[in-house]
Amino acid sequence: MGREMSSRRNVLKLIGGGVVVAATATGGFLAMNRPSRTPRVPWREAGGYDEFRRRALSYALLAPNPHNRQPWLVRLDGDRGLTLFCDLQRRLPATDPMDRQITIGCGAFLELLAIAAAQDGYAAVITLFPDGEDMNTLDRRPVAQVEFTAGQGRPDPLFAQILSRRSNKSVYHPRETPQPLLTSLAEAGSAFGTRTVCTGETSLTERLRDLTWRAHVREMHTPAALQESVDLMRIGAAEVTANPDGIELEGALIGAGRLAGVVNRSSLGDPDSTAFRQGLDMYGAMAQSAQAFGWLSNPDGARADQINAGRAYVRLNLKATELGLGIHPWSQSLQEYAEMADLYEEAHRLLGEGQRVQMLFRIGYADPVIPTPRRGLNAHLV
Repeated sequence: MGREMSSRRNVLKLIGGGVVVAATATGGFLAMNRPSRTPRVPWREAGGYDEFRRRALSYALLAPNPHNRQPWLVRLDGDRGLTLFCDLQRRLPATDPMDRQITIGCGAFLELLAIAAAQDGYAAVITLFPDGEDMNTLDRRPVAQVEFTAGQGRPDPLFAQILSRRSNKSVYHPRETPQPLLTSLAEAGSAFGTRTVCTGETSLTERLRDLTWRAHVREMHTPAALQESVDLMRIGAAEVTANPDGIELEGALIGAGRLAGVVNRSSLGDPDSTAFRQGLDMYGAMAQSAQAFGWLSNPDGARADQINAGRAYVRLNLKATELGLGIHPWSQSLQEYAEMADLYEEAHRLLGEGQRVQMLFRIGYADPVIPTPRRGLNAHLV
């Protein structure tokens, strides 16, 4: 009891699942609670394979994807092909009931695969849904088959940004994003039949800050959606190392919160708890810091449009890295579950212009962040 009370006295303030600890915290405690290194080894090992497909795949698995589920299974075919499947155990049925966002993540994976293969001189010929895409949700049929042709690939300048690419989920600096950079981002993301718009225009940005924040709050107060996120939280370095996917919560602040008994799945999933409320405060500061927004849209007449949106988005993300900008997807208002229906309609009235808005994201300047955990190549090979 005495130890618990002492731990609680060392907690000054809870911030969104983290805590600021008293100045008396020891260096040993801080050292033990630094972000884990092992789950980020794939970022350091990318490209370190002799076989060209494995080399390209080691870059592809660094792609952005919803809730960091990394839902990719790959079968190597012969010596010049591969087949991509969705790992059906890594879907998000509460927040992504139609697997649209998961499919976008598969598109990002395929685009990084193609960029990395081209760096070695291989052209990737991608055939989407070779056994059909007549599915309400993804099933065991392939998402894509890829055949590589030696000597036909042209290196892409964006390859240089793959290892530095991030989804920057921090508070952005109060600094305007110049319109020429927003134009460059929109051009990079206008590919594969996908239209991208980026704006820093004051009144529209204010409306999008409000919309994205209301959608975030709505999701956090929808029990099934909230629980899906809570179940995927990896709290502390040990959990992140054991399961290098999902939503990582680690570092000295998290360690202190766990020690004090205020950071756990129960508190983070309880809308009446201090941890939950101050988590909203943390995300509220992030939302209000957005200086610009961008969105991707296309007809969405087929699953291929969702793949193409993912391919376009990751190119935009790489371009943002090249330009020194932060990018953070904030697409709750675009999700298809019932509780989000009115905000979905609002987002499409504001941005859709008759098309399906596939992604919405904030743009700005931010401090660098470390890479998110990855499961490594062997976890994706079947």
